[in-house]
Amino acid sequence: MSKLKNRFSLKDVEVMSKENCHSGFLNIEKLYLKHRLFEGGWSEVLQRELIVKDEAVGILLFDSFRDEVVMVRQFRVGLLDKQVIPWMLELVAGMVGEGESTEQVAIRETREESDCVPIELVKIFEYFNSPGTSNEKITLFCGRVDASCVEGVHGLTEEHEDIEVVVLPFEEALAGVESGLINNAMSIIALQWLKLHKAKLLDRWH
Repeated sequence: MSKLKNRFSLKDVEVMSKENCHSGFLNIEKLYLKHRLFEGGWSEVLQRELIVKDEAVGILLFDSFRDEVVMVRQFRVGLLDKQVIPWMLELVAGMVGEGESTEQVAIRETREESDCVPIELVKIFEYFNSPGTSNEKITLFCGRVDASCVEGVHGLTEEHEDIEVVVLPFEEALAGVESGLINNAMSIIALQWLKLHKAKLLDRWH
């Protein structure tokens, strides 16, 4: 059996109770559960808090002719206690609404946050952002765009968005990952994916 294959399943977890303990910008549930152990038997009953979030989509916007990526910069409260400037350079991203596909979200969010429309979308992959504390699942795309006229400040007023569009040469964005100026998981993953798959993507898009 491949070591990639997991021997456990959902049948190896027993949730005794679940309750909502906070509803606001974040929704938090408290769970009491136990699970099977690698060496046999069951764990003790554990208390865990879970941040419950809708599925999210991130889109790396890439102009393959100009060799530029389109990113966005916006305020992030999670950086306030890190003694760093809380405006983060990141991908266009958003949450999946009821009845929406991830592709539809990618197109909608690109329009809202960068005022452009991807000509084509390539799915990168799906991953779980922080499974120790949250159920958030993220789907990443690479979107083909024309970056020649992309600029400005965008976002939805009713969602208090204040989003600056930043167009970077691809190599400069990679250098930003190396230097730590681009330091969020979604952006790092997508930019490194593009570095690995760029030649194949250029063949497809040109």
